[in-house]
Amino acid sequence: MLAPVYRDADGQLRIVLIVRTDRGHHGGQLAFPGGRVDEDDESFVATALREADEEIGLDPSLVTVVAELPPVRSGPTNIEVFAFLGRIPAGVEWRPNRDEVVEVLTPTVAELWDPAIRREHLFTNARWPEGLLVDGIPVGDRVLWGLTLRLLDDLVPRLLAGEWEDALG
Repeated sequence: MLAPVYRDADGQLRIVLIVRTDRGHHGGQLAFPGGRVDEDDESFVATALREADEEIGLDPSLVTVVAELPPVRSGPTNIEVFAFLGRIPAGVEWRPNRDEVVEVLTPTVAELWDPAIRREHLFTNARWPEGLLVDGIPVGDRVLWGLTLRLLDDLVPRLLAGEWEDALG
C-alpha cells in the first residue's frame, strides 16, 4: 500500500485515500491505494507504486518514497500488509480506475486526528446493507475504519509531530 501525502496551497499536509467500489471483500471501504503482489513486482514498494498507478493514475515517477511503515495484519483475512509513505506533488490529476475506485479523497492529516470525531459509526455497503457498527472516523460522508484506520493510528501522530518534515517539505 502507498500512503501518498502532499502539501496543498495553504501548506496543509493532505493524505490521499480511495473509496473502493462495492465489489469484493473490502467493498465501499476507504483505503490507501494498494493490492496484491504480482510475480513481476521486484519488491513490496514496487507493488505499492504499481497499484497506485493502476488504481488512481498516480505516475510512480511523481512519488518520492519517504518511509516504510510498520506492517499491519488484516483482521478478517489475516494478510500482512506492507505500507509506504510517499510524497507527491500538489495538483496531481486523479484518474480513478472505475472498476476498483469510486472516488479519491484528500483530507488534511489534522482532520484525521480530531479525537472528538472518533466513535462508533454505521458503515454500510453491498455486503452489509443493514449496516455494521465500526470504530471509525467520518471523512466527508464516508466512514474510515478497519485496517486503514489502524495504519493511520500509527502514521498520523508521526506526521503531526513532524517526523518526516524535511522529506515532506
